[in-house]
Amino acid sequence: MENAIKNYEDVDSWKTIMFLYTSALKEVGTKLEILNDEFQHVHQYNPIEHIKTRVKTPESIVKKLRKYGYEISIENMVKYVNDIAGVRLICSFTSDIYQLAEMIGNQSDLKVLSIKDYIKNPKESGYKSYHMLVSVPIYLSDSVVDTKVEIQIRTIAMDFWASLEHKIYYKFEGNAPDYISRDLRECAEMVSSLDEKMLSLNEAIQKCLEDQEAEKKKARKKHISHGERQAAGA
Repeated sequence: MENAIKNYEDVDSWKTIMFLYTSALKEVGTKLEILNDEFQHVHQYNPIEHIKTRVKTPESIVKKLRKYGYEISIENMVKYVNDIAGVRLICSFTSDIYQLAEMIGNQSDLKVLSIKDYIKNPKESGYKSYHMLVSVPIYLSDSVVDTKVEIQIRTIAMDFWASLEHKIYYKFEGNAPDYISRDLRECAEMVSSLDEKMLSLNEAIQKCLEDQEAEKKKARKKHISHGERQAAGA
């Protein structure tokens, strides 16, 4: 990516870099849709409820660079801001998260740069999500540019909590009163309990369906054996 910046120094660098990030989102988005379709084909089940994509605004990028203490430049933006291009995968169950992460990691043309598991190790605020930073090759007419994309995978309940937390802290500019932070953490615990309960319920449903199918197979086999005995007696 740094070389791409140098190659385009005499043109409109900002637009070029944003084009690369937008293209990377398209590439990753297509891969995820294909994985979801394949999962549906093989297992008759869609692990992804929906996909959200976004490219950070210039204001957000500048704010993040200042927060980290870096000079405002395109080079620093590309080097130090890893979530300029972001994809969010919303799943039904926590088990879906790790299945999807494994499927993404197995993609030969995606390079996993880092993983942050905020599900097993939640943030102090109560935030839970699974983050993967990947690099995807963007094939241009005269070069190939590896471009970073952050993939966040979370359940519907986790996403609901995270969206509200973001709105609340945005209003307070990151300095929410202690009682609000405390209540948010309590809500995060409730969300976690809900996810566990829903996963347990889903597993019970699957077990029930499997048992029913096994009984049907047993009944069909018994019926066939009975028919064979009648035919032999005739």
